[in-house]
Amino acid sequence: MSFFTWKDKGLTSDCSSLEAMASRFDESAKLMKKLSQKGFKLKKVKERQLIIHSDSDVFDEWGFISEERPFKQLSLIPEDESMLNF
Repeated sequence: MSFFTWKDKGLTSDCSSLEAMASRFDESAKLMKKLSQKGFKLKKVKERQLIIHSDSDVFDEWGFISEERPFKQLSLIPEDESMLNF
């Protein structure tokens, strides 16, 4: 299952006013709502909140990079029988 961790460090480093911070919160909230509508879920693992999606194609469409370990990512790649006949 593909996942990533949401981090918004720009809120305190990029914003110079409360209005700018509020705008950043609004943008983040809109994005989180869109992610939810597309089937993304929040999963808590130990101390981390992960944003996950069971369909790697949908995950990739959004341009996210999965934080899964490389060997786990490779196991998700379907074998193409035509590539085995070289």
